[in-house]
Amino acid sequence: MGPRSRERRAGAVQSTNDSSALSKSSLAARGYVHDPFAALLVPGTARRAPLIHRGYYVRARAVGHCVRAFLERTCAVPGVTRAQILSLGAGSDSLYFRLKTAGHLAGTAVWEVDFPDVARRKAERILDTPELCALTGPFQSRDPTSALCFESVDYRLLGLDLRQLARLDEALAAAGLNAAAPTLLLAEAVLTYLEPNDAAALIAWAARRFPDALFVIYEQMRPHDAFGQVMQQHFQQLNSPLHGLDRFPDVEAQQNRFLQAGWTACCAVNMNEFYRCFLSSEECQRVENLEPFDEFEEWHLKCAHYFILAASRGATLSQTLVFPPSEAFPRIDPASPSGIFPACVVTSDSKGPDLKRYGHASVLLSPSVILSAGGFGEQEGRHCRVSKFHLLSRYCDFEWKGNQTCSCGTGAQWDGRLYHTMTRLSDTEVLVLGGRLSPVTPALGILQLGVSKSEDNSTEYLNVTVTKAGPEDSMLSRWRHSTTEVSYENQKYLFVYGGRSVVEPVLSDWHFLHMGTMAWVSIPVKGEAPEGRHSHSACSWQGGALIAGGLGASEEPLSSVLFLKPISCGFLWESIVIQPPITPRYSHTAHVLHGKLLLVGGVWIHSSSVPGVTVIDLTTGLSSEYQIDTTCVPRPLMLHNHTSILLPEEQQLLLLGGGGNCFSFGTYFNPHTVTLDLSSLSAGQ
Repeated sequence: MGPRSRERRAGAVQSTNDSSALSKSSLAARGYVHDPFAALLVPGTARRAPLIHRGYYVRARAVGHCVRAFLERTCAVPGVTRAQILSLGAGSDSLYFRLKTAGHLAGTAVWEVDFPDVARRKAERILDTPELCALTGPFQSRDPTSALCFESVDYRLLGLDLRQLARLDEALAAAGLNAAAPTLLLAEAVLTYLEPNDAAALIAWAARRFPDALFVIYEQMRPHDAFGQVMQQHFQQLNSPLHGLDRFPDVEAQQNRFLQAGWTACCAVNMNEFYRCFLSSEECQRVENLEPFDEFEEWHLKCAHYFILAASRGATLSQTLVFPPSEAFPRIDPASPSGIFPACVVTSDSKGPDLKRYGHASVLLSPSVILSAGGFGEQEGRHCRVSKFHLLSRYCDFEWKGNQTCSCGTGAQWDGRLYHTMTRLSDTEVLVLGGRLSPVTPALGILQLGVSKSEDNSTEYLNVTVTKAGPEDSMLSRWRHSTTEVSYENQKYLFVYGGRSVVEPVLSDWHFLHMGTMAWVSIPVKGEAPEGRHSHSACSWQGGALIAGGLGASEEPLSSVLFLKPISCGFLWESIVIQPPITPRYSHTAHVLHGKLLLVGGVWIHSSSVPGVTVIDLTTGLSSEYQIDTTCVPRPLMLHNHTSILLPEEQQLLLLGGGGNCFSFGTYFNPHTVTLDLSSLSAGQ
């Protein structure tokens, strides 16, 4: 890479600081953290989305946890010389001012390093802000050509390029950094922006230069799954690509990276583990109640793709237990794959519009027609709650064609709901229950969709009419629930279970809707009631309902599989014992094929792998895992917030839509409808 290209990259990396600083300011303004200085160090304001707030919150708490461990360790050891914090790529961070206000710098000083332009802007900001100058105490501002931009008794701010290690070493020594003193080195999302050789040199330099030190980094990982690919594409588009992820794709590789560079001990956790193990349940509940929130998949995926690492060496710090082992986050890796389900694209733009949306619902009207409605997606060149319906029609044995249409007629219009359910009543009628318009606005009322042929018969189905099928019932003020057809006394009912509402983060109740009269009916249900959940799967089996997984009250994925079993006087809750136990998951889909329950995709946080298809034999309780081979799928396939349709005669599974708002990396929609070949499942019977 030439000098000009390197400088352009450096400028792009510097711009990520500005965005991060605004996010931290928004974080404090919404009460996630106490930081009165974040807004003082950045010009302007921005209101970030709740998902961004959660991401920056867990980052702030993880770094704060490491800083606290360092300070406690260095203060507890008698005779330790003045401790030091060296923040590399500090940007507009307010760490010094927060520590000074809290009284934690009595025996500690802070050095900060960033690109010269970033450091100079921060120095000017401090000089122009009386509240900040009051904390630094007497200071000196330096010549613009000097690397030292700001100096006080316990704070130094330097403008340097971390790739120029000789100059960095010399400038830090000139600024009074004592390499022999216990030192905390911080690098939040810094090393990944350096070329791998530059990052390796920096890690090795720190190990040589500081004999008693703790090196803490916060970075991205897991580049190869769908979310990781979207994450990488985002930074590539910003001209600040992530480096080294291929070499160090997980926490184990990152730990070895530091150990091989001269650090004597190293520990690391991903952010899901940190959140579950190192924050109190009371604090988690406080944060979860700060804002309306309904992006659990992206929150957990973001946390799975970031980690916090602490490497140590030296007499004072090598025994520092920053992340002691915890039983609060058991790692549950799935069993070795029993087979592979090949995936291939069945639609493309040449065969009509694809289904680019998530949070929708789909239903098989007839063997050759699939209707999808609602969700958040791409419509007329913009991202919005989708008002158009999508019809997928099979026009020969293995070919499908997509159509989009608005509702027609003089009846009601589609109200823009998502996370609802749809149930087939006939080849031309569909029942829609629940859903939401926003996390604080439920979609009330039952809708009935009527699907009819176009007037010229050019397409088998094209027109969709929307009518109200019942009153606005409070029992349907829910979303992320399930509806399953069950039988009782030779009558068909819809079993409505779980979900969440504006008032309750998780619902544990259930209701029976008589499909003939659209009336709610009370039917006895015996047995121990299951734990409340949302984003679970449900499917009909032997007249009852199979409920699998979901997200529980503490936003923890569940692993249970339950059977609402028909009995003579109603139904009975029965737990299905599975061996080996399945990995907890949610936001998946499910089907029964040949007496086997198929759990398709979803999100899990207790494993470093990506969910494929879990197959559970309902007779023996034995489970097995099948990978999805996406070699023939040209774009990343995100299997959450999707729908799936089982075609049992063809031994195929159609995957429609899916994706989500991927943290700050943009919104991603699966661009193609994909089919899974399940034939190997029956071949192994």
